[in-house]
Amino acid sequence: MSTSASADLKLEAVVIPVRDVDRSKKFYEGLGWRLDADFGFDNGFRVVQFTPPGSPASIQFGTNITNAAPGTAEGLYLVVSDVHRARDFLAAQGVDISKVFHPESPGSQFQPLADEGRADGTAGDRASYGSFATFADPDGNVFLLQEVTKRLPGRIEATATSYASVTDLVEALKRAAAAHGEHEARNGGEHDANWPEWYAAYMVAESHGEQLPD
Repeated sequence: MSTSASADLKLEAVVIPVRDVDRSKKFYEGLGWRLDADFGFDNGFRVVQFTPPGSPASIQFGTNITNAAPGTAEGLYLVVSDVHRARDFLAAQGVDISKVFHPESPGSQFQPLADEGRADGTAGDRASYGSFATFADPDGNVFLLQEVTKRLPGRIEATATSYASVTDLVEALKRAAAAHGEHEARNGGEHDANWPEWYAAYMVAESHGEQLPD
């Protein structure tokens, strides 16, 4: 079957299997995630939805919502601009979360309860997509923090640049400021009066995975 135009298909919610709905609700409330819905029906169906801060997608759980065994969801990505900051925040909420690590062997980030194939700390040169931390909810559904600062080409809309939260924008500005300092140093150390334009070009290029300005 062919169509003359494509249709947007936006992934907005992922169902995770839990054993005790109220226990899970309390856990995600404790993380500071936004409670979007908690609807129950006479036939026993119940759906609870939470959205992580800055996320366009949500998680759902409840009763009569999935046949999967509780705790079998794995590799649920939570993309962050600063993995240390995000990890420390979650730890402060009482979450049992791993240290920040980077994989020494491919795929070791998906073995969330084992240290084999991992090295402590962020990836070399703080490479985007390369640094992680993991934690699980009370049932064992596993989330994976991944630090992303520079997107791969084509990963976002080419006509728009946006930031999911104030924190993401602040971190992008910090990276632009550091890069601009190096830019000024390469050009004799003189003040660049056109720094706003340079910042803007850098931030857009970084967000779109394009060549960064010199």
